[in-house]
Amino acid sequence: MPNCTTFLDANACNPKKTALIVPSTAESYTRAELLDRVCRVGRGLLDLGIGRGDRVCIYLDSSTEYLVSYFALWRIGAVAVPTNRVYRESEVLYALRDAGAVAVITDVEGAALVGRIRDRAPALRQVVAVDEEAAGAVPWSELLRSPADCRAAHCRFDDLCQIQYTSGTTGKPKGAMLTHGNWIAAMDAERDVLRITDEDVYLGIYPMGHVGISWGIAALRAGGTYVVMERFDLDRYLGLAREYRATIVAGMPPVIHSLIQTPPGTETALATARVMISGGGPLTPGVWKPFHERFGIPVVNAYGLSETVVVGTGTAIRPEHYATADEFRSVGTPVGFSEVKIVDAGDPAQELGPGVDGEIALRGPGVALGYWQMPEETAAVFLPDGWFLTGDVGHLDADGMLYITDRKKDMIVMSGWKVYPTEVEDVLVQHPGVRDAAVFGCSDEHRGEVPVAVVVPSGEGVTPDEIVAFARERLAGYKVPRRVILAGELPRVNGWKLLRKRLREEYCDAGGVQART
Repeated sequence: MPNCTTFLDANACNPKKTALIVPSTAESYTRAELLDRVCRVGRGLLDLGIGRGDRVCIYLDSSTEYLVSYFALWRIGAVAVPTNRVYRESEVLYALRDAGAVAVITDVEGAALVGRIRDRAPALRQVVAVDEEAAGAVPWSELLRSPADCRAAHCRFDDLCQIQYTSGTTGKPKGAMLTHGNWIAAMDAERDVLRITDEDVYLGIYPMGHVGISWGIAALRAGGTYVVMERFDLDRYLGLAREYRATIVAGMPPVIHSLIQTPPGTETALATARVMISGGGPLTPGVWKPFHERFGIPVVNAYGLSETVVVGTGTAIRPEHYATADEFRSVGTPVGFSEVKIVDAGDPAQELGPGVDGEIALRGPGVALGYWQMPEETAAVFLPDGWFLTGDVGHLDADGMLYITDRKKDMIVMSGWKVYPTEVEDVLVQHPGVRDAAVFGCSDEHRGEVPVAVVVPSGEGVTPDEIVAFARERLAGYKVPRRVILAGELPRVNGWKLLRKRLREEYCDAGGVQART
C-alpha cells in the first residue's frame, strides 16, 4: 500500500543525480543523499518515541531541514503540521494545542518561543532544534547520526500524513486533513500540468509551510532538481534562474508584476525557462498578458486550495489553451482526475449551467478528508458525494473553462497568503485605545490584495502607526494591515452585522490602496 515517500527510493536507483540545491547555505544533495538524510531523521524520530499517527509541528524557515522533516514524518507514518516561521506565540500555540502535537521541529529562536508556551501545550513531549545551541532541545545532528534503516511505513491512501492549517469562516484556523493518497494525487497532477521530466530544474519560491511546496515535491517526484529560494528577492531570483538554468520557475501575481517592471534585457535571465507557475491569487490580464508577450514564457495559471493540495484536485490553464481561451482570464480546466462544477451558493444540490456564476465545487483524489476536530465545519463544505465547496464564486464557459469572479468568503488573499479579517480584528481590539475595528481587503496590483483596517478609537491620542506596531508584535507580517484608518463608527446592520462591502467601496479606490511598507 502507498507511502508518499517511496518515490525517493525509486529515484535513488540513479543515486548521483542532483535532487536538491539550497544556494543560500551552499547545500546540494544527490538523490541518494536526500534519501539517506530522510531515513536517518525518520529513524531518529522513531527512537524519540514518535510514531504512526503522532502529530509533529514544523516551525522553521524554508530549508533542507523543513523538507526533510516532511518526508521523514510521512515516511514513519506520523503527521506533519507545517507552520510559518513568521507566526507569533499565539499562532504557534494554537497549532500545537489544536493538533495535539507531541513534538516540534524548530530552530534556536523557535525553541525559545516554544519554551515560553510549552506549559500550555500539554501533549508536547519533544523539541528538536536544527541549532546545536538550543537549550533543552534534541539537536538535529543527533537525528542525523541515526542508522539509515528506515523503510517506509505501510500506509493506506486515506491515512493522514499532514494537517495544513487554513483560515476559515469562523476566523479560527482550520486544519485540513491531508492524506498519503492526496499527496500522491498532487504529485501526479502537478507533474502532468508542467510536464516535468528528470531534465527539469525547478526554481521554487513558495514557503515550505504553504501547500505551494507541492510543486517542488512534484519536481523531485519526476526526478528533476529542486532549487530552493527561501524568500523572494527579484535580483536574486533572476540570478538563480540564470545560474542554475531553471526550466520551470515559480511565480505568483506579485512576482509577475515585478518582472514586467524590469528594464529591457532582463529576459536573458529567464532564457532557459519553458514555463512559469502562477497561483495563490487572481492573475489579471493587465499583468499576465504583458508578461507573456514580453518574456515569451507560458504561464500555467493554477487554481486549487490547501484542502485540495493545490491542483491535486483543481484546474489549470496550459499553453495549449491560449489560442482559444479567454484573453488571459481563465484558470483553465480540470487537472488529472479532478472534476469541477458550479452550484447555487444557497443550495449546493442545484448545479448551474455555463456562464452562470455560483459557488465552485471540486471533486477528486486530492480533496482532504475534512477539517481536524471540526465536524460541523467539515459537514458544511465536504459533501457526502465527494464534492468540496470552495467558497469561491465563478462560472464555466461552454468549453468547460473555469473563471473565478468573486469570493463567497471575506478572506483576503495577499501574495498567495490567506488573511481572515476576524483574526486580525480580534488582535486590534485588544489595543487599549481601540473600541472597534474592521478589516477588509483592497485590491493591489502588486500583491493582489492587501489588508486594510478601519478603527474606532476609544479615546484621544491613538495613531495609525501605533496600531500597526501593536499588530506587528502579535501577528505574522502578512496579516498586519497595510493601512489603518481612524473613524467615528463602523457601518453595521442593526448595530451588529458589519458591512465590509460598504467599507471596501468607501476606502478602496479603483487602483487599490497604497500599501504601507
